[in-house]
Amino acid sequence: MVAVEVGAAVDVAEVVTNWGEQSLFEHGAAFGPRFCCGGTSVRLDGALPFRAKPLTSAPVPELSSTLLAALGVLFIGLSKAGFGGGLGMLTTPLCVLAFGAGGREPSFAIGTLLPLLCAGDAFSLYHYWGKWERRNLKYLLPGVVVGVVLGVQLIGRFTPHQLNVVIGVLAIGFVVFQWMKAWIFKAEGAFDPNHRIGIPCGIGAGVTSTFAHGAGPVVSLFLIPQQMPKEIYVGTTVLVFTWINWIKLPFFAANGILTRETLLTGLHYFPLIPLGVWAGVWLNRKFSEKLFLRLVYFFTLLTGLHLIFNFNLGQVFR
Repeated sequence: MVAVEVGAAVDVAEVVTNWGEQSLFEHGAAFGPRFCCGGTSVRLDGALPFRAKPLTSAPVPELSSTLLAALGVLFIGLSKAGFGGGLGMLTTPLCVLAFGAGGREPSFAIGTLLPLLCAGDAFSLYHYWGKWERRNLKYLLPGVVVGVVLGVQLIGRFTPHQLNVVIGVLAIGFVVFQWMKAWIFKAEGAFDPNHRIGIPCGIGAGVTSTFAHGAGPVVSLFLIPQQMPKEIYVGTTVLVFTWINWIKLPFFAANGILTRETLLTGLHYFPLIPLGVWAGVWLNRKFSEKLFLRLVYFFTLLTGLHLIFNFNLGQVFR
């Protein structure tokens, strides 16, 4: 057999690591059974003295990051069932943190979560069907469309770090809102919904929902003062968010936020949605939310601070 000389010294380990043992022999036509490595002829048609490292198409996410994302998705089902108040606000920061550990941008988490939110809405609609104040849609949705259009135009102008900061600020703002809403809404008398208040709230809901699926506080500002019974309030919230999320779908797809890859990623987490909705309906009937909500608000605050200041919260989950 004829040896082929390589003009420069070649690192055997690097070649085999990059190609893999099998691929290296398949390229024998180019190199022959021997090639020159630093002046030394190395034979390739026998067994190699070391094993090539297998190649992967993409980094495999750590188990802790996968579990963190799974917890965030489970919170979708719980919150859609009306348990835990604004528990769903913790979903996006958690998933941004989890997918970010695998090198993904925040927009990947946002795109992955939207179909899962739509699925959660579908299951929740079943449990609260007909238990809502439909008139709120005509006051909020015109503004929601405007807000979503603005949101998808703005989201592409942010760097990943800037988008993390925006999501973190929304998460912290949500916690502050939850602590202060009793004082905000202590005024006497029920609020009569109208377009004058509904359209600005709808725009705010559309923008915040686009950035972080975090329109909860804005929608609450519009719904809570109406002083609806709890079940009607939850059902109305489900109805409003169902429309908001379905409105976002075509805009997310057109702007590359919702892709085939995000859909496939979300598919792995889909079984947690009906499980979370079922658990939320059951927990609503069995347990008090008070202590649970305090923990939720604490972790939402902590996650928001991490997204803003990027301190080493990730080590907690490793």
